[in-house]
Amino acid sequence: MPRIVPATPADAPAVADVFLAARATMRYLPHLHTEEETRAFIADVVLARQEVHLARDDDGVVLGFAAVEDAWLQHLYVAPRAWGRGIGTLLLGHVTARRDAVGGALLLHVFQRNVGARRLYERHGFHLVASGDGDGNEEREPDATYRRPPSPRSP
Repeated sequence: MPRIVPATPADAPAVADVFLAARATMRYLPHLHTEEETRAFIADVVLARQEVHLARDDDGVVLGFAAVEDAWLQHLYVAPRAWGRGIGTLLLGHVTARRDAVGGALLLHVFQRNVGARRLYERHGFHLVASGDGDGNEEREPDATYRRPPSPRSP
């Protein structure tokens, strides 16, 4: 079973690889940034400003990551080669447990067309609170906002 570890700046190339590979499967998304721009975004924004957790296999290979900023799950991506192995569930469980530990809700945005991700979030207690027409994201893709209340067991 993969282990969850905090990311470091040295993980930027591996995190960017997962991000790029996962988003490449979302054929409905427009191509807005070069690979170089995306890699800089991962290093300079995601890893620099957000709390990032990695799912690593026994060989240390990054299979997926989750990034949280304040009460928002900003990113949850799994490498396509690792799909169907419970990596998304593992990462989501980790970040929701951390959020429950401080007694806070967790929010996220997801593209409406990302049906698999929406099912994952709903299985883990997230509830749809709003739908958007894409005005709020640079892809201009209709999105959905989900919220997971704090666990009743949280402080």
